[in-house]
Amino acid sequence: MISKIIILAGICMFFIHSSFSLPEEKAGEASLKGKVTSKTTGEVLTGAVVYFPDLKKGTLTDADGTFFIKNLPPAKLLIQVSSVGSKSFTGLVDLSETREMNFALQRSVTEIGEVVITGQQGITEQNRTPVPIEIVSRNQLIQNSSANIIDAISKVPGVSQITTGTVISKPVIRGLGYNRVVVIHHGIRQEGQQWGDEHGIEVDGFDVDHVEILKGPASLAYGSDAMAGVINFLPAPTLPEGSVQANLISNYQTNNGMISNSFHVAGNQKGLIWDTRFSNKLAHAYENKYDGPVYNSGFRENAASAMLGINRSWGFSHLNLSLYQLKPGMVEGGRDSQSGKFLKIVTDPDGEEHEAIATASDFNSYRPDAPFQKITHAKAVWASNVYIGQSKVHTTFGFQQNRRKEYENPYQYGLFFLLNTLNYDIRYTFPELKGWKMTTGVNGMWQQSRNKGSEFLVPAYRLFDYGIFTIVSKESGKFNFSGGFRFDQRNEEINALSLNAKGEVVSSTDPDATERFSSLDKTFNGVSGSLGVTYQISETAYTRLNVSRGFRAPNIAELSSNGEHEGTFRYETGNPALKPETSLQFDWGIGLNTEHVSSEISIFHNTVDHYIFSHKLNSAAGGDSLYDDLPVFKFSAGKARLAGGEFYLDIHPHPLDWLHFENTFSYIHGILKNQPDSSHYLPMIPPPRWISVIRTDFDQVNRFMSNAYIQLGLDHNWAQDHVYSAYDTETRTPAYTLLNIGTGTTFVSGGKTLFSLNIAVNNLADTAWQNHLSRLKYGPANAKTGRTGIYNMGRNVSFTLRVPVSF
Repeated sequence: MISKIIILAGICMFFIHSSFSLPEEKAGEASLKGKVTSKTTGEVLTGAVVYFPDLKKGTLTDADGTFFIKNLPPAKLLIQVSSVGSKSFTGLVDLSETREMNFALQRSVTEIGEVVITGQQGITEQNRTPVPIEIVSRNQLIQNSSANIIDAISKVPGVSQITTGTVISKPVIRGLGYNRVVVIHHGIRQEGQQWGDEHGIEVDGFDVDHVEILKGPASLAYGSDAMAGVINFLPAPTLPEGSVQANLISNYQTNNGMISNSFHVAGNQKGLIWDTRFSNKLAHAYENKYDGPVYNSGFRENAASAMLGINRSWGFSHLNLSLYQLKPGMVEGGRDSQSGKFLKIVTDPDGEEHEAIATASDFNSYRPDAPFQKITHAKAVWASNVYIGQSKVHTTFGFQQNRRKEYENPYQYGLFFLLNTLNYDIRYTFPELKGWKMTTGVNGMWQQSRNKGSEFLVPAYRLFDYGIFTIVSKESGKFNFSGGFRFDQRNEEINALSLNAKGEVVSSTDPDATERFSSLDKTFNGVSGSLGVTYQISETAYTRLNVSRGFRAPNIAELSSNGEHEGTFRYETGNPALKPETSLQFDWGIGLNTEHVSSEISIFHNTVDHYIFSHKLNSAAGGDSLYDDLPVFKFSAGKARLAGGEFYLDIHPHPLDWLHFENTFSYIHGILKNQPDSSHYLPMIPPPRWISVIRTDFDQVNRFMSNAYIQLGLDHNWAQDHVYSAYDTETRTPAYTLLNIGTGTTFVSGGKTLFSLNIAVNNLADTAWQNHLSRLKYGPANAKTGRTGIYNMGRNVSFTLRVPVSF
């Protein structure tokens, strides 16, 4: 292990030295000037964005529609030109030959041909990628009311969430979740012990400008664990040179009294760029029609981030620092047997604990009661992109620390996981040769987890992995080909742990010692691959086909957990005999973008060998196997098959460009092969879902209001009867339909934006509902009503205010 780290450090130092040994300005540096106009009217477009995504560098057009960007590398780069109300232009420009380029943008009512980055060979258009990719824009994140960033993207077809209350959400892509989804933030994979049901994603939603969601095995660029796909949280583009901008965004939600604020300042002075943000969020108990206020479902969240970097003709180098803190209450769901009201734990002056009925002041408190968690996630990421002629070297190095404490009483934590992770990613892009592009690289992580508390669920461990990959692509007329392969190796060293009768850590030789965790040293190897093609049938139609193989090593909980899993109502045991998961997935899609209609159909078939899942155990007497009155769950494996797809239709009839009728449908069918009826269906598979939204957009309402919209949405979830019912592991979930409405506009004066206001109402009819992937669905029964578990949030009105300031 030491030798691996020394070799890695040597590689890092070589690339760091190479980056900073380059001169600030090259003798052969390039520049680009031009004009942006409307193709329909010929008028100049003021304030259009001209941006080079590879360089994170761009500018805005002046009052006469002209632009000028200097200090560019003399290389072939992808350029994106966009303006409100127009279709974005995306194409390549060879800056070694071109110094001037004009753009005429078509009017558009939809976002077509967006630039994507996730898991691709360089940067390309959305419709030219064989793997299905969804993009969630900044406006969509703001206009749809949510409690956290995963909740905000859960309406994307094929994407759902495992929830524990309102603040803890884990992403699921096409029925696969936990460690099978890789989350990228600030350019590195987020490592926050995502194996736990009640462990969310420690990312400040205000720090996310837009999201790219890659659906399907994406192990080529991100390694083991990206079997289900990748969620890439991307920041806002850097500002043009000579500009400074600030903005304040505030949100209030009525159901749980959530108050959130975020202040952001960014600037760019002669290529020196900087960006800072401070965010705060707090909420009391949420409520619904059946449960009323749900005791201890509130939370408090604080976050801060800063970025400092330089943009030069040779590329860029950026340093990102972030700190995220979360204190969520843990809902246990205990109720009084007579009244059905929620119970809390009260400590007497003599230290004795007893139960009491929760009061209105408990429900309205913004300070969670015990049990609760305290989570701190600190992260530092240094990313550089250096051009060497027509080739480039991209390096990303990161360190992150996750501190997770769980308190059974207000004064002393029980579980305390301390996780340190070092990430590295080094990739080299070769000069383009006869239309062929190739990138090769190595990435992975070193990780150490320790138990600092008095209770134990998973053992302390060390992990080191690396992956070597090559990705190639070629554009040939109407065809785009891409593919590649990757080799991964992961080593996991698990520490043994012995406890005495009092639960204290002792040596294994102690006469009173009982082994809680056995030592384990395992190495897993895997090969991943992908091959795909897109075909532009016409200017408005396209189709894609992709086949890919994924790989995922078992995580620490699946191998060696042994303890009470707080917040999930169970005792969990691992299985050291588990093998790595491997998958083979086929994707096919066809899409259409016309003046009147935008639509896409995507279907997939995925076979997973050694699929790992958790299920209840039966006792010898035939009932639940119990430990300290909790049902015992154990990890097992089988052969899984998942199939389904997504459908998207947006009708925007010309000349009624202000009217949209958007529809999405997603369906997933997951089974375990060669199993009896009770264990035939995979657990935690979301039901079929249909979302329809009627929306009207208005560029100009009057001289004081612009960019206004009104929308009415219907979110229907079918009943989920296909459940893993063996040992009562999973129960069916009834169908439900939610109505949502929203409106918003921007207030202007003298051509300047004063502020924007968005109002959204979720669950307008105050429907009582349970999401099939909600962990609170399995909470204790209400003795008075007979209903099992806790329901999701009732009617909620959200107000969002944005105030921008430019210098």
